[in-house]
This record gives sequence, C-alpha cells and structure tokens, in this order.
Amino acid sequence: MSGAPRFIFDLDFAQIAEWVASIGEPSFRAAQIWQGLYKHFYRAPEDFSTLPRPLRLRLAEEFRFSRLAPSKTLESTDGETLKTLFALEPPNSIEAVLMRYRERRTICISSQAGCAMGCVFCATGQMGFRRNLTSGEIVEQVIYYARMLASSSEKLSNIVIMGMGEPLHNYEATMSAIDRLNDPQSLNFGARRFTISTVGLVPQIRRFTSEKRQVNLAVSLHSVDDDQRSALLPINRKYPLEALRSACVDYVEATHRRITFEWALIDGVNDSPFHAKKLAWFLEPFLKEHAALCHVNVIPLNPTQKYAGKASSRQKAYQFKAALEEQRVPCTVRVRRGIDIQAGCGQLATG
Repeated sequence: MSGAPRFIFDLDFAQIAEWVASIGEPSFRAAQIWQGLYKHFYRAPEDFSTLPRPLRLRLAEEFRFSRLAPSKTLESTDGETLKTLFALEPPNSIEAVLMRYRERRTICISSQAGCAMGCVFCATGQMGFRRNLTSGEIVEQVIYYARMLASSSEKLSNIVIMGMGEPLHNYEATMSAIDRLNDPQSLNFGARRFTISTVGLVPQIRRFTSEKRQVNLAVSLHSVDDDQRSALLPINRKYPLEALRSACVDYVEATHRRITFEWALIDGVNDSPFHAKKLAWFLEPFLKEHAALCHVNVIPLNPTQKYAGKASSRQKAYQFKAALEEQRVPCTVRVRRGIDIQAGCGQLATG
C-alpha cells in the first residue's frame, strides 16, 4: 500500500474492479465488495463474510469505510423528522435530515459543508462556504439512512439534495454520487426519485439539460423581480431572471420533464396575490395546453437567526396558491417539517 487509505465510497465499480485485479484476486470479488457496500450496507471489512480473510485484511489496510461520524441526533416532537449532525475532518461538519411520511421515507442530504451562494434567509448561506463534499461523502449520507431504515424493515423512497450547499456548484461529485446510487447493481435507486435543488446556476442547468437525466430539478426562485431577487439571492446578479428562465424553458423542452419552482413566502415581501400574478406571468412559457410543465412549491419561510423576515400566515399561503391556480399554475403549499429542531428548508447549519 502507498499513501493514505482511500475512502471506499469515493470509488465506482470500475475502480473497485481495477483494484481487485491489481492485487491478483478473481474478478467476481469486485461484485461481492460492491454488493456488500450497497445491498447489505456493511460497515467494515470484517462484515464481508463471503470474502477470504486475507482479502478482508487487505480491504482494512487500504480503505476507509466511513468519513461521516454521527455526533448528534435530534428528533422533532411529532417524531416524524430526524436530523443528524455528521462530523467530518475537523473543523468541518454537515447536517442531513430523515422525514417520515405515511407512505414515504425521504432524506434531505448535503452536497457541501457551508455554501457560497449567500442567500440571505438561509442558515447555510449565512455560514459561508467551507468545502465541497466528495462523491463518497454524499453517498455515505444515503447509506447511513438506508441502513437505519433497513434495521426497522423500512425502505428509503426519495432523496432530495436540498440540504447544506448548492449541488450544482459541486456538479461532478453530486452527479457521480447519483450515478453510483442509481446503478442497478448498487442501491438501484430510481433516477426519478432524486430531486436536485439549485438557486439557478445557469451554465450547470444547461449542462444538466444536455445530459438528459431523469433526475427531478427544482429551482429556488422566491422572486420574479431582478432587484428583489438579487437582494435575497445574490447569484441573481450573475444569472438574472431572464437567463434563468431561458435555461429552464430549454430544460423542459429538451427533456419533457416538469420543473419545480420553490417559493419561500416571506410576510410582506413576496406573498401577496399581486406577487402570485407576477409569478404566473414569469411561468407562462411553461403552461402548455395539455399540461403544465412546471409546479410551484410554496412554503412559509423557516426562521433563521440572521434574517429578520417572518413567515407568511397559512391564510396568505393559501391565498397565494389560489391566485396561482386561477392562472393555471399548479401549486402545493408544503408542510413545514422539523422546525422545532431547525431541520426545515434553509435551517441547516453547523456554526
């Protein structure tokens, strides 16, 4: 062995197969290792009982099997949301969330420690950027919760990459993680059960479009006025609304996939029927005769320490929804989850 041990979840199957061949082991050992990681959720080399002991020792010598150390877990009072703080190498850490619904088990995972986008009402943005996660660190969050759910005979149903960080700012690692989890010989997690959320990095949206992935795309919009959106989401100064809309229109036309627009309702800022009508005008290119190729998720703002704005009332939320639907824009008022443990959208932070 040369150098420090590699993190095994950073490797794809071809790389594991190459390693197996390099040490003179038969090729079927690669499939055994792969299935141990992604089908059985083994934690350590000694768990791989189908492997001969010398190979298990070699795995332990050359690879790390975890980089995320769960250091704190919080459960919401209703028992439906679980937030985990994972320590990385000091001083970095991330948070991820498991949400239990009647028929679904959804996790919200992180792609970066901190975030460079600086959205003013987001606790992660208020932290600033620390570093990108590797593909393996993204994958390990999923494996952690899949293992947890399997222990109670439950299965993961949806993965949203909406936790800490801007996933399209860490494009290669994020897509590599998705590809690995989507692999039929791995977790076999369907592409349409992933959702990536972005604040609107136009070049990366265009790249995502060109790859014709079946992964769901959500865009954090929050305003259709350039000055206001730039004040809330500084990335809008670089990629203003018209450029963003053009990229999103090209996405739905190329992929025939519906796009989701996220809208945090801030009392007195963007929550009136007037704002809803302006949003409907912005979304007009997505409103086709046979079916709308967009959907708006509205959610009253979740509180963060460094932003003074307040959440809109439920009444205002449903008035906003009604105003959109009058203009043929599909809309859902999302249920706020895990607010009591700061596990809601925009609340993840590690100090």
